Amino acid sequence: MTPEQGQATSRAAAVELAGLIRESERTVALTGAGVSVPSGIPDFRTPGKGLWEKVDPMSVATIDAFHRDTKRFWDFYRPRFHMLSDKEPNPAHEALATLERRGLLKAVITQNIDRLHRKAGSERVIEVHGSIATASCTSCEGSYEIEQVESLFDADGIATCGCCAGKVKPDVVLFGELLPADAMAEAERLCASAELLLCIGSSLEVYPVAGLPELTLAQGGRIAILTQSSTPYDSAAAVRLDGDVADELTAVLELV
Repeated sequence: MTPEQGQATSRAAAVELAGLIRESERTVALTGAGVSVPSGIPDFRTPGKGLWEKVDPMSVATIDAFHRDTKRFWDFYRPRFHMLSDKEPNPAHEALATLERRGLLKAVITQNIDRLHRKAGSERVIEVHGSIATASCTSCEGSYEIEQVESLFDADGIATCGCCAGKVKPDVVLFGELLPADAMAEAERLCASAELLLCIGSSLEVYPVAGLPELTLAQGGRIAILTQSSTPYDSAAAVRLDGDVADELTAVLELV
């Protein structure tokens, strides 16, 4: 396929997706790490670039690792959280917020912890993997905003609670932890009732979130996939776009 043919194909798919959004009364977005890549946040598994290319997630990103070697956990996550706190939404986040304001999008379900959907102006955001916005003590009910966490680190580089000196953990879901039940239940309800599910920047391989598109399809809804990686649902998608998500969503927004 020539570049010109590729552009024409992408344009046609954007036109088709814009039409589906206009026709749908219940559209929901499901986003993964790829939606934040244009903001300068690496995803997890892209060869040569992904976050887990440089470190074994089982050594730093499990709940067992947090309790077993809390210093190593924070040595990895502390600079990452600093980096995330400075990032800004990109046009993909902004397009979804605009669709919501226009009444064309019911909600955003996101696997991301970076808060960028909220920062872009999205109101109904279901964060199924938690968020860096807060951190909590694992011993008592102490809760801290992200801006407060830096002041909690002791001389060993471990964040400790100001009330009981217990270990403080960011309110993100680590491997080995259950997803927040209320958020996951809301996500399932939204997907089961969606006429159109926009799957954006996700490989749709990590369960239980990867099972959400099936809920939409089972009820006769459609799914659209906007991501550069292949997914298990590609053959079931009504529309498939594989360019830069910021460019693709901007184009779709202009056509709605």
